Amino acid sequence: MGCKSGFVVMFTLAATIGHTSAGAQAPVKEQTMVSAVLPIWQMIERSMIGVAEAMPEDKWSFAPRDGAFTNVRTFGEQIKHVACGNFAFFQEIEQKTPPAGCEKGGPDPARTKAELLKYLRESFAYATQVMKAMTPANALDPAGGPYGGQSTRLGLTTLAVWHASDHYGQMVVYLRMNGVVPPGSQ
Repeated sequence: MGCKSGFVVMFTLAATIGHTSAGAQAPVKEQTMVSAVLPIWQMIERSMIGVAEAMPEDKWSFAPRDGAFTNVRTFGEQIKHVACGNFAFFQEIEQKTPPAGCEKGGPDPARTKAELLKYLRESFAYATQVMKAMTPANALDPAGGPYGGQSTRLGLTTLAVWHASDHYGQMVVYLRMNGVVPPGSQ
């Protein structure tokens, strides 16, 4: 390729990229840490609620038992654990005492699919509310407690994203082991 044709290719590429990105962008809006993380959190919320709704209620007591799966949580216990974790991490961000019993899987008597779905939805709503109150000025403020350890508000938010995602992956396996196709795969 000659120098002239190389220039033409570079110019065309630059013009195309510039035109595409300029035409595709909405008015420039300042990106914050929260606006970067919140859509991911909301995607996890939709995914988690989707798998919870997809699992038939008679399978909420299912837990893998063969091989290295001894003493793992049931599907319902996984849901309760994630919800309690959401409350715990975000209460620590707010310098509040996390709910009692999270280390044992969450509150009683929430046991039915409907009760646990309600608890899960409430936990995501609360977490979203706390996340929206985070600002560039307070995101790196110290926060922590017995569940998230000592970190920052942003650090605990990141931990909560990881925690919910980790358990989502486990619950997808539970669904597939019961012949249920996860909503995200349909």
